[in-house]
Amino acid sequence: MPVIILIQLIGVPMSPRPSLLITLLSLVMLAGCDRLGLADPAKDAAVKEADARATGSACRHAGRAIEDCYSQNADLARSAVYAGWREMNDYMRENKMAEVRPESHVPEVKATTVAEASTSADSTSENATTKPKSSKK
Repeated sequence: MPVIILIQLIGVPMSPRPSLLITLLSLVMLAGCDRLGLADPAKDAAVKEADARATGSACRHAGRAIEDCYSQNADLARSAVYAGWREMNDYMRENKMAEVRPESHVPEVKATTVAEASTSADSTSENATTKPKSSKK
C-alpha cells in the first residue's frame, strides 16, 4: 500500500495491474540485497576452499609434510589443502625460500614406563577399594 501512495505522489500513472507493478518493483529492490541473511551455497563453498588453500599454503611454508597437514586439518577438503600446499611449494622453489619452522613451544608429555604406570594404577585401585569411615555417632 505505501508503494502505491508513493507512486501516486511521484506522479507515475497507475497501470491497470498495480499488483504486478508492486511485485516487480519489490523484486528489483531485493535483487541486490545481500543483507537478508540468506545463505549462498556457492559463496560458502568458495570461502571454505580458500580457507583450505590457505591452510595448505601455511603448512608448506612451515615445512610440514602434506600428510601431517591432512591429519591436523581433517575437516578441510584434501584437494584444496593439496592445491594450496603445491602452490606454496612452487612459489618457494621459484624464489628460493627456506621453510619457517614454528617457534611455539609445545610442552613435551612425560613418558611413563610400564612399571610406573602399573604402580600408579595399583595405588589408585587400593584407594578405591578401601571404604571410608563413617562419621555417624
